[in-house]
Amino acid sequence: MDSQTVIAVVEDDPEIGPLVAGLLRREGFDAELCPNGDAFDRLRARRRVDLAVLDVMLPGEDGLSICRRLQAQGEIPVLMVTARGDDIDRIVGLEIGADDYLAKPFNPRELVARVRAILRRTRDRHRVAIPIAEERWRFDGFIFDLSRRTLVDPGNAEIELTGGEFDLLTAFVRHPGRVLSRDQLLDWTRGRDAQPFDRAIDVQVGKLRRKLETHPGGTTLIKTVRGGGYCLAATVERG
Repeated sequence: MDSQTVIAVVEDDPEIGPLVAGLLRREGFDAELCPNGDAFDRLRARRRVDLAVLDVMLPGEDGLSICRRLQAQGEIPVLMVTARGDDIDRIVGLEIGADDYLAKPFNPRELVARVRAILRRTRDRHRVAIPIAEERWRFDGFIFDLSRRTLVDPGNAEIELTGGEFDLLTAFVRHPGRVLSRDQLLDWTRGRDAQPFDRAIDVQVGKLRRKLETHPGGTTLIKTVRGGGYCLAATVERG
């Protein structure tokens, strides 16, 4: 996900709210902290919200009521969060339309994983595979034409790509020289089909790398960055 993914953290606890918002920001999300339902509604009036991390126990309108209202409007996915461990609260939250439920105290990594999973299931906006008209990229003698969905090597031979390989290369050419994490590549290429902790992206990168390496100029184009992810080590030009 990138900074354009807006997550509302609707939480009145003065310690937990800032901690959750800060965690999501460090993960690359644009997190907005709202202490109650009124603040959340004001945020929605001025910004598109992609997901709400919604506490059940709130001053004024409670989280279950807000969730019910959101689902009636059918616009924002919800991750319910509460200190209550009661199964009834969890069942009610899911029955009224929450996409997932997490009880406090929670592991921060689990919260991030659940947020990513909900976004993958509920929207395709992060996919990079949708090409715009006349989008063409050149790198190390290769020509990658997104509008025609073709990749031509320096010897003018066309390289056949699967849908996943096409999506992956699109992510790399649009972010040349940048280390892309597995989570970012999953978000941008697999969309709603990705699952938490999915490592199929490694297999996909390996297949794309082997296809490039069988053509002139393709050796070591995609670098593995230990502990970071993958990087397209090439100068990329538009047009």
